[in-house]
Amino acid sequence: MAYTMTPTPPGPVGSQYCVCKVELSICGQNLLDRDVTSKSDPFCVLFMEVNGKWVELDRTETAVNNLNPAFAKKFIIDYHFEEVQKLKFALFDQDKSSTQLYEHDFLGEFSCTLGMIVSSKKITRTLLLGNGKPAGKGMITIAAQELSDNRVITLSMAGRKLDKKDLFGKSDPFLEFHKPGDDGKWMLVHRTEVSKTLTQGWFMPFPPQVICYDYDSDGGHDFIGEFQTSVARLCEAQDASPLELECINPKKQKKKKNYKNSGIIIVKSCKITRDFSFLDYILGGCQLMFTVGIDFTASNGNPQEPSSLHYINPMGTNEYLSAIWAVGQIIQDYDSDKMFPALGFGAQLPPDWKVSHEFAINFNPRNPFCSGVEGIVQAYSACLPHIRFYGPTNFSPIINHVARFAAQATQQETASQYFILLIITDGVISDMDETRHAVVQASKLPMSIIIVGVGNADFAAMEFLDGDSRVLHSYTGEEAMRDIVQFVPFRNFRNVPKETLAKAVLAELPQQVVQYFKHQNLPPINSEPA
Repeated sequence: MAYTMTPTPPGPVGSQYCVCKVELSICGQNLLDRDVTSKSDPFCVLFMEVNGKWVELDRTETAVNNLNPAFAKKFIIDYHFEEVQKLKFALFDQDKSSTQLYEHDFLGEFSCTLGMIVSSKKITRTLLLGNGKPAGKGMITIAAQELSDNRVITLSMAGRKLDKKDLFGKSDPFLEFHKPGDDGKWMLVHRTEVSKTLTQGWFMPFPPQVICYDYDSDGGHDFIGEFQTSVARLCEAQDASPLELECINPKKQKKKKNYKNSGIIIVKSCKITRDFSFLDYILGGCQLMFTVGIDFTASNGNPQEPSSLHYINPMGTNEYLSAIWAVGQIIQDYDSDKMFPALGFGAQLPPDWKVSHEFAINFNPRNPFCSGVEGIVQAYSACLPHIRFYGPTNFSPIINHVARFAAQATQQETASQYFILLIITDGVISDMDETRHAVVQASKLPMSIIIVGVGNADFAAMEFLDGDSRVLHSYTGEEAMRDIVQFVPFRNFRNVPKETLAKAVLAELPQQVVQYFKHQNLPPINSEPA
């Protein structure tokens, strides 16, 4: 492959809203020695696949005479969970000052997805030459780290003898926290609520200026006093030994000789915790456990007929397969063994042709796992000629099936596993009460449900399960602990790039993962202290 440098750095790649930024550190081991009188002078170039072409994003410095370089420069890249971000790391031996890569000797390359890197936190792989053969003993190690400071400081505070600003009563104090701006001026970053005692949590990595006001309903708040402090000083506060800080009014201080202060702000306690992100949990070792549930009811039509939703066209696909690929190719990067259960429902099975609403499509109930998305596709295609489409459309058995495994995972009391069930269906749910109950119970577990509706049926019931606009209740009146269902009709994505479907169905998943583990007070497995 020919490599050329992009004349100008490319703009943001992918969706408009980035989840976060990831820093990639690169090391090489046992690189090829292309120089005669000395060792290679390697540098690494990062490419991303954009619209089927490799676009250069950045390159490291050159490590002179070094076959085992640890590059100081890091690659910073926007991370989008809902996208397949294909990356290529190519190493070259610098021979000339030219920026054109063809002027330098090729040392090998490695391609993968960003999801593969962050799910492992660090990977070491063999470098390959252009012909696909190993580049000698050359290896590359890539380590990922999220670029964010997610520490949160929580202060419990009270006021004492604050200046009275109200004619007929005590002041109604609140505090403003300011940080120094680049222009030297103070910039407001947090305002507490009006209260006699305050317990507030927010991020504050700066030495703050704190201003105390008396609240007025007309917005004309009266200045009481101010003080400057530091996070280290605030952290000295403990329940048994609170920290007292004087509120000073500079004008009063100048006018009155005996002026002491305008009151005391008492910091009763100060705690610094971390507000963990989705990527914190993934980098911490959380695995996403993926299961597919496929609708084989008679309303889909005879799979031998082109009108059937299960008919596999000459291109080797249909709406069911498109949905499996769209979601599966993202999720599979976050499961280390990439073995996924694939289940069917609504079909009659040989040899007695009884209806089943929870069967392994590989016909191995003891081992329903398929190897990767390709394995799911193969099992699906092989299954079609051997079953009879029937009905009804019952969701609850498969939801309960996955929920049992999610419940077992909670016994570990760690943020190690989160279960994702993809249900692909063409019709109206027959067991709506049972399904609502199953979803409400699953909302208490590390589990999310994605429903993709294929065909042109009425999917109003699916919208009802998706709790974006209302809280879901079971038939007994029990309320869902959180929204875990995301429904998307496939027909809305027939004439758009296939990546758009994945973005739509996976958009809420990172938030659902974080929401569950936070509710359970479970930090990432390998989290660092705040």
